[in-house]
Parts: sequence; C-alpha cells; structure tokens
Amino acid sequence: MSSTERTGKDFEVVVVGSCNTDLISYVSRLPKMGETIHGNKFSVGFGGKGANQCVMSSRLGAKSAMIAMVGDDSFGNDTIKNFEMNNVDVDFVFKTSEAATGAAPIAVDDRGQNSIIIVSGANNLLSESHVKEAFNYITSCKVMLCQLEILPETTLAALKLARSRGVFTVLNPAPAVKDLDEEFLKNCDIFCPNETEAELITGLPVRSIEEVKIASLALLDKGCKRVIITLGDQGSILASSDTRTPVQIPVTKVKTMDSTGAGDCFIGSLAYYLALYPDLQLEEVIQRACVIASVSVCATGTQTSFPWKHELSDELF
Repeated sequence: MSSTERTGKDFEVVVVGSCNTDLISYVSRLPKMGETIHGNKFSVGFGGKGANQCVMSSRLGAKSAMIAMVGDDSFGNDTIKNFEMNNVDVDFVFKTSEAATGAAPIAVDDRGQNSIIIVSGANNLLSESHVKEAFNYITSCKVMLCQLEILPETTLAALKLARSRGVFTVLNPAPAVKDLDEEFLKNCDIFCPNETEAELITGLPVRSIEEVKIASLALLDKGCKRVIITLGDQGSILASSDTRTPVQIPVTKVKTMDSTGAGDCFIGSLAYYLALYPDLQLEEVIQRACVIASVSVCATGTQTSFPWKHELSDELF
C-alpha cells in the first residue's frame, strides 16, 4: 500500500523483525558434520522470528501489525498473503528488488529437536527509516516486539522510538550476540532470551536452575527491568529489578513432536497478554504463554503448529 493510502492506525501489538520462508526436512536424526542422510518428509512454511511472533499474537486476537522487508519474489508475495490470512496488518511490510526474501533451511529429528540455518536476504535491508515511516502512521500501540534477526541498528532504533512513544517493549535476543550492546537491554521493558542465549550474552554457565537464576541477575545488572529466561519443558525464570529474587515458573511437560517455533509461540502469546491483560500478574502471563507454547510442540511445523484462540481452553482467557 502506498503512503498516500495509509491512515492513522491503532494496534495492540507491533512487531519489528524478520520474515523467512522455512524449508523443513524431517529426519530420523540430525546429520553429523560432512554427512549426507535421507529425510522422511519435506515441507515449505512461513517463518522468521518476527513473523512467527506476530502471527501468534494475532491468532490469539491481538490487533497486530508487522514492520518488515521481503523480496519482490514469490516467497515475498506468499509471505504477505500468509499475514493477511492470519489477520496481520501488512501496510508496513516493505518490498525490495535488491535481495531475496529471507530463507531458513530447517532439519527436525524424531525427538522434535531441530537445526536451523538462516539466510537473511531482504531482512537486512529493513532500516531505521522504514521503522520511522511506519510509526508516522501508527497512532497508538500497546506492545512492540523485537528480535535480532534484522540489522541491530534497526532493532535498537525501533526500541528507542517505541520507548519514546510510551510503548511497552519486549526484546527476544535471538539469535544471540556475544557482547550485546547494553543499550538493547536498557531500552526494553522485558528481556526474554532462552538459556543458550542467556549463557552467550552473560558469559555465565546455565546448566542448572540456580545458574540460570544467577544469569538472570547478571542481565538485570546490565540494565534490564525484567528478565524472562525460557527453559523449554522446565518452564521459565523470571527476575525483576524491583525484587531481584528470581523465581521459576514451571510448565506441565508434554510429549514433544516438533519444537520448531515454540519460543516464538511463547513470545507472541506473551505480547498478547501484556497488551490485552495489562492488570494480570506477570507470573500468570508467563504461565499462560507457556501453556500455549506447550500446545505448539505437540504438532509439526512452525506457524502451522500455532493454535488459534478458539482451539484453546477458555481458562486461558
């Protein structure tokens, strides 16, 4: 849509991030270095951490918009159509002829574990100017999500711009960057890595719950207000600068079929609750988001495993 057609819009969740086409191979086990193995099944899906999180928040009912860059190609066109089918506003999904839409070859083994390679492509052309252009037409927004799959300077500019507008900001630092600039941590209201990302960013081991709690405090020391470290089937650790007493929030274990996208499902669900249930205790928000993420690992694929609101228990809403 051209800028002349855009009008001021109100959103509950805005995501600034990546769009990828997932190329998924299902295998009995992940290959070793230099090894060629046969797969059992192949599928093409929609992904990118930003896109995944935006779709999840929208499926739960949040009025959601995506700020992103795709290539002027079939993958890009299909990505935009997929957003529209998931009720995501695409006014700020820009197109470029200078790079292909991002792609992510993924291997998933029989245990549901995965290995992913990300080819950023057009994602690297999303700039601060694109974010500013989008915000010129965004009248209000309750929560903004960011990750680290686009240029870091674009992500940081988005966080700062949102904070200046009074928007609640969440940063999912994935993929993790060693020696991450502390400005990222200082400009988000919630910093939400998984245990691997927390270990790389802090330089501390996270092999036990106690070590994860220590890492969460180290992240608070870097300028975070609240830290949520996700731990898969062990739930999450929540730490706040107000209390500096990390707590574990458990989750009911389920049989995992495919863990691809579970973290994005959690983040998208988190944003939904933060935007639509602002008075809900953060511990309860995390618990409910964990339940929804647990549902996603019981199905295959990335966005194809994400549940819609009507498919979930009324107790979650």
